[in-house]
Amino acid sequence: MFGLGWPEVSVIAIVAILIFGPKKIPELGTALGKTLRGFKEEMKTPSEETNPEQDKQ
Repeated sequence: MFGLGWPEVSVIAIVAILIFGPKKIPELGTALGKTLRGFKEEMKTPSEETNPEQDKQ
């Protein structure tokens, strides 16, 4: 996963728990998932506004 081993992932998880607290972590994960899902959908179906190459033709 991104070139990280289990020790690095565990240190990142511990730091995240210390910074945000255990109650806030699921909310942050949900928000991150929704954001990534939105980006993925937009990459699959770009709207006409975001595709300037079609205007040139």
